[in-house]
Order: sequence, then structure tokens, then C-alpha cells
Amino acid sequence: MLSENQIKALSYNLDDSRVKTIDKAGMKFSYLETYDCINVANTIFNYMWDYTITSLQEVNREVNQNSNHVITFSAIVKVKIYDNQRNCIEREDTGVGIGTARTVGDAIDNASKSAVSDSLKRALRSLGAQFGNNLYAKTPNISQSQQQNYQQPAQLQQPQQQYSQTPNQQQTVNNAPQDYSSLYNLGLTVMEQGQNLVVIGDGIYEKRDSIKACGFKFDASSKLWWKPIQQQAA
Repeated sequence: MLSENQIKALSYNLDDSRVKTIDKAGMKFSYLETYDCINVANTIFNYMWDYTITSLQEVNREVNQNSNHVITFSAIVKVKIYDNQRNCIEREDTGVGIGTARTVGDAIDNASKSAVSDSLKRALRSLGAQFGNNLYAKTPNISQSQQQNYQQPAQLQQPQQQYSQTPNQQQTVNNAPQDYSSLYNLGLTVMEQGQNLVVIGDGIYEKRDSIKACGFKFDASSKLWWKPIQQQAA
């Protein structure tokens, strides 16, 4: 369905000038901006593509310590790419967006837009390197499905120690005991990344209450639950 030239274009190495970085919690994350992905899609597919929002819903609402409204939306976006005969291929993926603002309306606006943008970029990245697929780092002992759901930091220190995924074999990081069996029993994994602990696994958003109960915080830009290692001893 895709032309030979389109397939070649999708396989080219990503231009480093398109990659943006952000520092969060002492970690550096790489990403592509939404407008950039749309411009590249217009160029490669000659504007013969579109996307639809198949699902957009609010999944959480709270007020933080600064009296700001914090609202979370989830979205599902489907991308369709056409040829000259109007045949099409489809890609679909999910995303999450968090909006923080003084008013409910602004928080909803920010969260819904962020969720759609995240879903769109995730759907496009399945097409190859030009949409940032290579930015999703391969971390040892993480399954392919987990790699597809989590964008990993671009630069990480080598983990000194990693939690076992076996619930009956509880381990410690930096000799500070912490019981994460409740997370292991849900099929999640806790591991070190630099000076922080992160939680990874399938269906991670639906299990957020259990993750929060263990002291982890959600970082919207990286889509990771994290907390500083030193907090274990608290």
C-alpha cells in the first residue's frame, strides 16, 4: 500500500535537530513535538492521511496543594493513510494527558489536547523512525509490549540493582527495605533509573491507586511513575 519511496522515507534515521529534550526529576527525556510529526506526515504521505479521535474521556480530577485543578484525560486516536485508489492502512494507539490550571475549563482544555497529541504521536510512531520510534529506549528485562508503552530517558545511568518481578522474592535498593509486593502482584515492576525508582508494566494507569499508595508520582511528559530513591528510607 505504501510506495517504495514512502517506505524508504519512513526508515531514514531521525534528524537530531527534530528531537526535543526535557529534564524531569533529574532525568532527561527525548520527544518529538506534535506539529513536527504532522508536518512530516504531510510530506511523506502527500497530505493523503487523516486521523479520528475514537475515544476521549476524563479519567481523574483532583485539586493540588496550590489549589489548582489537575485533570487527566485518556484518548484513542486512529490514523488512516491513503493511496491514490483510496485504499488505506490504519494505525491506532492510546494516550494520556494531564492539565493543571486555576480553572476547570483550562485544565480540561489542556488535558484533552495533551491526550489527543500523545495518542496521535504514538499511533504514528508505529510507522518507523521518522516518527520517533527509536526514541523509545530498550531497557534490559522489559518486554516488547512495555517498550511500546513507555518512553524511556535518553540518558540514563546504569542501574546498580533491579527489583525481581517475582512477588515472593522481595529485594531492596541501596539496602533500604521497601515492600512493593502489592505492585508485583499486579504484574508491575519497580526498577532504578539514575537517582529515581520507576514503575513499569501493562495497564499501569488503571493501577494508579496502588502505585500512589507506594509513594510514586506521575510525570506527564515521560508517562512514568517515579520517586527519589532516598524516599524509601522514610
